[in-house]
Parts: sequence; structure tokens; C-alpha cells
Amino acid sequence: MLSKNPCIHEAILYEELPNKKVRCGVCERTCVILKGERGFCKTRENIDGKLFTLIYGDISSISANPIEKKPLFHFWPRSYALTIGSWSCNFTCPWCQNCGISKTAPNIRKSRYMSPEAFEKTMKANECVGSSISFNEPTLLLEYSLDVFDIVKEAGPYYNTYVTNMYMTEEALKLLIEHKCDAFAANMKGDAEVVKKYCGADVELVWRNLKLAKEMGAHVEVITLVIPTINDNEQILTEIATRIHEVLGKDTPWHCTRFHQAYKSRDLGLKEKTPISTLEKAYEIGKDAGLEYIYLGNVPGHEYENTYCPSCNELLIKRFIFDSQVFFKAKKRIDDVIYFEKRCPSCGKSIAIQGECILKEKTSFRL
Repeated sequence: MLSKNPCIHEAILYEELPNKKVRCGVCERTCVILKGERGFCKTRENIDGKLFTLIYGDISSISANPIEKKPLFHFWPRSYALTIGSWSCNFTCPWCQNCGISKTAPNIRKSRYMSPEAFEKTMKANECVGSSISFNEPTLLLEYSLDVFDIVKEAGPYYNTYVTNMYMTEEALKLLIEHKCDAFAANMKGDAEVVKKYCGADVELVWRNLKLAKEMGAHVEVITLVIPTINDNEQILTEIATRIHEVLGKDTPWHCTRFHQAYKSRDLGLKEKTPISTLEKAYEIGKDAGLEYIYLGNVPGHEYENTYCPSCNELLIKRFIFDSQVFFKAKKRIDDVIYFEKRCPSCGKSIAIQGECILKEKTSFRL
């Protein structure tokens, strides 16, 4: 039965070791896996001395999402991306917002397979202009991602994106960008202590990958889920903002999003949402660090959802949740200036927006 399951696919990054052991080369855990066993993420298994992914095209979730939901505010504004996820994760965050799938190991007897070709057809049928691998950690879906990205790029002027913790190996990251992963919505969980304690990872490897992705030409936006008592103190937020400026540049968007209780967060004593005042403090910290674009997430209608000109502070793009529109001097229609010429109509300052803007309204989702 296993040989007939299309979701079981030989891995592309692994090393064969003596005694039929293997070393996985996909994420920075680089698990050494004994014959018949699985790695930390439970999505890769050593089958007779060779490493196989168990989730190639095993889709747990699928929807057509606005690109702003990733969140990517400065990449192909107002477009929709066909978004999929699979199972499990390589982090141990006790506050996981998608724990229903990220804390669930794949069940190969209940696989729900979607071929890369079917993905591309579904994308077109839903008037999406790009792909997004998201929901759980997309690095675990590496082999499938590469095949999907190739097909999407061959089909037309479309884009590919990852919503990720960025804890892949350099080899995996390079493959993703070589296969045209155009943008990363990258989660920065905290400083070294927080990431080690709660995620079981080395934050310096995340910063390394962010730097490499930027150097290789990918668009990067950074997301920090601001969690009370965990990573919400001024020292941690200042460190993140400062390093974004130093490693990625002042025009890199930083999204500071509001925490709500999920998974095991109650066990940590986390019962309340992040105070809006804490998020506003993060905004000011980002500004003080020299960042030009800071956004608050999960606070619908807040003024810091919007994009302002970093030079003259003119309101340029007004957002409500995932809907966005240009807004300048009594809503005068200037889509061409902001979205296409990518400059402030008031002072002429260049605005860091990548890709095209889609002005057409989206229809309902269908498979």
C-alpha cells in the first residue's frame, strides 16, 4: 500500500550513514534517523536506509487568501494566493495558532493528495495569481513546494511565497529561491533565550537565513507575535527591530501581531490578549530603530494597519483586516501612482512595494 501512496516520496536532501541510518538535510535539526523511524517533525521516515517524506502533496488545508493575510503588505498588493498546508512542524511553540495541523503527525492511511498539476489548475480556477505554502511549517513540504513552484512559474507571470519560521538548512533555502520562491513572510519569535526555550531552536540560524534570502533577491517581511511575559519586553523588541534594520534594511516591513490564547498557552499562564498599548510600544520601538514600515496585526481598524509615507507621513494605503485601498487627499483615485509607480503622490518618495497590484475583485473559492 505504501508504494502506491503518492504522498510517500523520496527526500532530496539527506545523507546515507552506516547501518542504514540517514541524516536529514531539510531543516536545521538535521535529524539522524534510524531505519524504520521518523525524524523530529514526524513527516520524514527512514525506509530501509533511504529517507522519504510522507507528506508530498498531502494537503490538510486549502483556501484562496488575500496576500495581506500572510501577512505580506508590500508584495503584490490586493492579489490572492492559493494557500495550502500539510501536517506537523519543526518548532515546539506552546502558543501555536495553528495547532490543529502543526501539532498533528501525518497519517499515511488518510492522505489527501493533490498533485502539483492539480494545484496549478485550482489556482487558475480561483483567479489566484500566486501560491503560498503556509498554515503549518512549509519547510517540511520542501519537495512538493519545489515542484509546485516550477509549474506555477511555467504557467505565467505568477508568484510563489512561504510563510515560515525560516529554520531550513542553507541548502534547502537556496533550492527554494532557485525554484522561484519570491517572498518569505518570516516569523521571528524572540531573542536567543526565547527561541531556545520555547521553540527548541537557534535564533542565529533564522537570522542567517533571513540575510541569505534577502541577498538572493527574495522579498522578506518579518512577523513577531508579541506575547505577554514571553517576548514583549522592550529589550527583546528593540533587539528584533535593530537587527531587522541591520540585516534586512530599513524598508523591510515588520508586523507586530496580537497574541490570543491557543494550544498550551494557558499552561504558561497566558490568559489575556496582548494589550494594544504593548503593540503600540513595539511600533514606536521600530520607528526609533529606523524602520520605515511597522504594522500592527490582529487589531482590525487600528491606524497602524495602514501604510504611511516614511518621508512625509502621508496616509497612502488604508487597510481593514485584509482589505486595502489607496487613500490620499479625500480618497482621490491614485492607484497608478502608489501601486504602479510606487511612490508617494505627495512628496515623490519611493515606496517599497514589490510586484504588481491587482485591482480586480476576487470571486468565491472553488475546487
